Formats: sequence, C-alpha cells, structure tokens
Amino acid sequence: MIGVLLCQLSATAQMKWNQAYQDYIDQYKDIAIREMLSYHIPASITLAQGLLESGAGRSELARKGNNHFGIKCHGWTGRKTYHDDDESGECFRAYTHVLESYEDHSKFLKEGKRYQHLFNLGQTDYKGWAYGLKRAGYATSPTYAQKLIGIIELYRLYEFDYATSYNKFITQHSDPKKPRKATTTKTNEGLLHPIHINNKNYYLVARQGDSFRSIGKEVGISWRKLARYNERDKHDVLSEGDIIYLKKKRKKADKMYKRRPHTVQPGESMYTIAQKYGMRVKYLYKKNDLTPDYQIKVGDQLRVY
Repeated sequence: MIGVLLCQLSATAQMKWNQAYQDYIDQYKDIAIREMLSYHIPASITLAQGLLESGAGRSELARKGNNHFGIKCHGWTGRKTYHDDDESGECFRAYTHVLESYEDHSKFLKEGKRYQHLFNLGQTDYKGWAYGLKRAGYATSPTYAQKLIGIIELYRLYEFDYATSYNKFITQHSDPKKPRKATTTKTNEGLLHPIHINNKNYYLVARQGDSFRSIGKEVGISWRKLARYNERDKHDVLSEGDIIYLKKKRKKADKMYKRRPHTVQPGESMYTIAQKYGMRVKYLYKKNDLTPDYQIKVGDQLRVY
C-alpha cells in the first residue's frame, strides 16, 4: 500500500500545470458532465482519460480520427484509422466529431463486461475508477491509474463529479452534423480556443490567422451568424485579441455596471467599448443620446447599463 502511495505521489509531483490541458478542460467539461449524468461515469475520469489519451486533443489519432480515448476497432463497423501503438499499423475507431468519441467512450465502458464492476462504485470515487480501469486492462501503462489521479487532482477535475447540470449551449454546438475541428494556425497549431462568459454571453478571443469561417468551423456555428452577432462583415479580417461572441449581444451591459460609467481610453471606439461589455453598438449610442456620427473623445463618460 505504501508503494502504491509513493507511486501516486511521484506521478503527481512530476506533473506541472499546462495551459493546453486547461483549454481542453474548458472546452469539453460540459460534454463530460453530460455523459456522467447519462451513464454515471465520473466526469473527472472521462476528462482525465481524454487528456491523457489524446494529449489534450493534439495527438495524431485525435486530429485525424477525432478519437480522444484510444479505443481500437474491436467490434467496430464505422470509419477507421490506423496508427502505431503497441504494434505498428493498429486499427482505431474514427469519428466525425469529438462528441461522438465521448459518447462512444461512455458506451464502451457501460457495455463492456470487464468494466461492469466499476458501475458499483460511487460517482465521486475517481480513485476507485482509476485503479479499476487499470485492473480491467484499459491501458498497458503500469502507472495509468496514478497518471489519471494526478491529472484529476492537479486540475481539480473531481469538482465536476458533483455537478447536477451542464452548459447546454456548449453541447448544442457540438453537433456531429456540424464537424468541429480545432483551428490550425502557424502559431497555435491544433489548439482549441478557450470559451469565456461575459454579460450572459459566450465569447472567445481571436488569434493570429483566425477568420469568422475558421472559428465557425471550430465552434459549430455558421460563420455568417458569428459575423452578425459581432456586428461585422463576414469577410472582415480578424486581429489577434478581437473578442468574438458566440450569441447575439445584449442591449445593455451587466447590472454591475449600473452606476459605473465607462471612461473612454486612448484608442477605443464605440465598437470596441460595446464588445468589451457584450452589448450592441446601437444601444450604446442610444443610452448616451448620441448620433452615429458623434466622435468620442478620451475622457468621455459613457453609460453602458
């Protein structure tokens, strides 16, 4: 028992926080929670396996076949891809979309006889699940369980095991009919954009080389709609750091700004200010009784709520 504990502590101590891992968690945590509520597999385990097996979505198997859990072709009649693993050129399941990989992972465990004993464990017993997966032969690595536990504890994934709901907006836009692929640029190859929340809306921050079309493919939303949501032309060239909202913006800022006017800073425009607060430009003009031809000046006080 002491040897096992030392192994676990060693595996955890060797891990360092990684932004790519955190981005992956932000991107897929709601899908993992949805699967947990449907199949009673701890969301922490699902996320940790996805992170470990796919290299946070950057492995060749994940990029070419959307396979985030390393599930091989046994009994599979769908699309296939081939990859060197324990042996060269092994057959792996391939999916149209990452969501299908998550769903198949749940079914794979739920329907697999060797994993049935795991479903007698509590939904929050991530350690029991980690060691049970290793004993059942999910992976050949002797430290597989310790690695899963290390990831879960470093990123506090166990908190998701207590969730009773998930963000339906994120999962609705994970439709297999709208393939979601990670944007590829010279500076951010294969990395997904973290999704943030502002003023009851969802947004991401554009990177160098992004376009409405490339972001639309990643998030599963029409690029034309994205442009409209952000009050821009669909062919506009995006700049690094641009805020891109994923739903239509509101008429006013969050309530916390009710008595906090915005002071115009150098380089700001009515548009960038509206984007900052997640509100539509025309309502920013209306709230301040300004005409569209008004040129704001540094130091102007603008009402945003």
